[in-house]
Amino acid sequence: MTHTEKLKLVMVAGESSGDQLAAVLLQGAQSHYTQVQSAGIVGTAMQAQGAQQWWPAQSLAVRGYFEPIKHLPRILKMRNELIQQTLSMHPHVFIGIDAPDFNLGVEAKLRAQGLPTMHYVSPSVWAWRAGRIEKIRRAVDHMLLIFPFEQQIYNDARIPATYVGHPFAQQIPLIAQTEQAKQSLGIDAGAFALALLPGSRASEIQYNAPNFFKAAQLMAQRIGTSKPVECMVPIAHANLRPQLLNIQQTHAPNLTIRWLDGQARTVMEAADATIVASGTASLEVALYKKPSIISYQTSWLSAKIYPYVALQPWIGLPNILMRSHFIPEVLQDEATPLGLADALSNEVERYAKDASVYAQLMHMHHSLIADTPNLCVQAIEQTLHTTRARVV
Repeated sequence: MTHTEKLKLVMVAGESSGDQLAAVLLQGAQSHYTQVQSAGIVGTAMQAQGAQQWWPAQSLAVRGYFEPIKHLPRILKMRNELIQQTLSMHPHVFIGIDAPDFNLGVEAKLRAQGLPTMHYVSPSVWAWRAGRIEKIRRAVDHMLLIFPFEQQIYNDARIPATYVGHPFAQQIPLIAQTEQAKQSLGIDAGAFALALLPGSRASEIQYNAPNFFKAAQLMAQRIGTSKPVECMVPIAHANLRPQLLNIQQTHAPNLTIRWLDGQARTVMEAADATIVASGTASLEVALYKKPSIISYQTSWLSAKIYPYVALQPWIGLPNILMRSHFIPEVLQDEATPLGLADALSNEVERYAKDASVYAQLMHMHHSLIADTPNLCVQAIEQTLHTTRARVV
């Protein structure tokens, strides 16, 4: 059903994954409304759907316990300006996409001013800081959930929420077309394609990339005796290229890397094996159902604090969904070049010998598929109805 009225949205996406999620929501809105006006903290995928960029999504790309402190003055200034611009625009709904430390505070202030608020991607209250559910209750009129197990959590808390599926599960093919992906990247079909995804933030890359690259050198030495090895690194943002090149030249000067601007999913699909930093990309890699390991390194203090606040024994999204250490997590002090290379070698062997590994990942993939664009729009309409927002 198409609405003849206009829908005005202010949206905040904090990084590339949130940008992609928001773009899917905008696609759904455009199929139901004759005119959609959107603006906010926006990435390239949202811009492609017509969103006006007040600030780029990368403006919020900071991670860790202590790393964001130096960015605090800039972020506070941006938050205050965002709130004022949003109130001046008079949107029907404000939608924060992920980035809960930033978005929940903005949502609470806007909701107090009478503006309907939604949040897309629940903070991981099931992983750490469970008390945030009360902050969510104060800030959000409706939560959009991307994992099926979260619906019960919000039902129990009596916070309006809708499981909308995970858009990536819809976008990523159930069966990877590995040879076609290799061909599109110019990789020989007989080569062993090794993908390295050390993160999409400068801070993540600084911690993860050195040992990722050194581990790739070890893998190339092991596999290169039987077949050529092609090492691929997708670069999330052009401004990260100098940093990545410098790390490669400093820590793995003998490693030949095929650098690719964007094209992360093509790289994942072409890969025969992958080392990926913990985060959204680890789920994307798992949906391609290839041998992979999840790794993460961070500051010493952040690493020491995390075990005391974690509510789950896993950090990788695929493992949280599957409730097991299904994909190896090689973290912090264990994430040495040898530790990473050994773990990935073991996974390559496991996938070759055990067909049930692929079957279990296929089951997970099916569990995440839903009609995301339409479910998002239905939730927006429900929020507009329940908050009695007036269409302007």
